[in-house]
Amino acid sequence: MSVLIGELSRKTGVNTHQLRYYEAQGLLEPGRGTNGYREYGDDAILTVTQIRKLLQAGLSTEDIAYLLPCAIGPAPDFESCPELLDALRARLDGLDSRIDTLVRSRDALHDLIDATEQHVPESIPA
Repeated sequence: MSVLIGELSRKTGVNTHQLRYYEAQGLLEPGRGTNGYREYGDDAILTVTQIRKLLQAGLSTEDIAYLLPCAIGPAPDFESCPELLDALRARLDGLDSRIDTLVRSRDALHDLIDATEQHVPESIPA
């Protein structure tokens, strides 16, 4: 059984523009009917669900293209694929590094605010 892009959009809640983007990124591979319309197989709903959850985890479509062949189920869970854990750990390390940078920036801003507030004259009572 296959579904057209509009039906896949309705079943997944993902607009057709995004579905075409996933196709362009190599994440979805529809067939073509005799009329030229995109026809998605039975696994397309699961694949779109997996893509959405991986995007929510902060992964890029490039990361997802690498990981998707290892995905199992809607969560998704992953079967053991070559270098899968290395790729996930590298992504996590990158996020941790950005978080550390943001925390340092926040701390520096707090210090600047505190220093500036010490030089603000107290208001004169009315």
